[in-house]
Amino acid sequence: MSQDPWLQNYDATCRLAQEIAENIHERNRQQRTGGNPAKINMTLRASLQKLKQNIAQLKDGLLRASSARRIMQSEADRRQNLIDDLLTREKQLNGTFKGDITQPEPSRSTLMAEGGGASRGVAANPWLVNETEETRGLTFGEIKQQQQRIIEAQDAGLDALAAVISRQKIMGQEIGNELDEQNEIIDDLAHLVDKTDDRIRNETRRVKLVETKSASCGMLVVIVLLLIAIVVIAVWPV
Repeated sequence: MSQDPWLQNYDATCRLAQEIAENIHERNRQQRTGGNPAKINMTLRASLQKLKQNIAQLKDGLLRASSARRIMQSEADRRQNLIDDLLTREKQLNGTFKGDITQPEPSRSTLMAEGGGASRGVAANPWLVNETEETRGLTFGEIKQQQQRIIEAQDAGLDALAAVISRQKIMGQEIGNELDEQNEIIDDLAHLVDKTDDRIRNETRRVKLVETKSASCGMLVVIVLLLIAIVVIAVWPV
């Protein structure tokens, strides 16, 4: 199962901070014993700059993941707490490097915790505070697995949503095709109605012409009959 890149970067940043703390402790030891700490000071400056860059990358990665809704809000809040802890640790390390804060000796409990974490293959993080109830008591490996399950659940939800959207798209296309066919049928009906209307107009004109002709013929018949009647009356002996 692949690990979340953000958590990988966070683990690497925690290890870098721990390495800086150990190097500061070694630098202070050399100063107390009269050694020359110039070389280790150069290494510490570069490491502190790298730590600052790593924290900035973690903040940027969290902002992008939260904006794209790739992680839940509770996880975004938890990661923000982790970044805040790293910022506090960075400030402490810078102060200790400059001599403003005394570097404490590593405690036996811290060393034991670090050794236990290394034996489990999990990066130790002695500065993890403000944990949520969901992750309290879990190792980094278990937290990573939990977050992976959350991401997989989110991916499954997105896949289901994508399938619904795909079906709706297909339905929309089918409805569009059906509408196109119906529009073609309506266009054909409109054309047929226009042709039928033209035929009706033509037939109406013909009927009117026939009626006119019929009326003219009737008048002629009446006139002929009147002429015949007049002739018959004229020649009929009185």
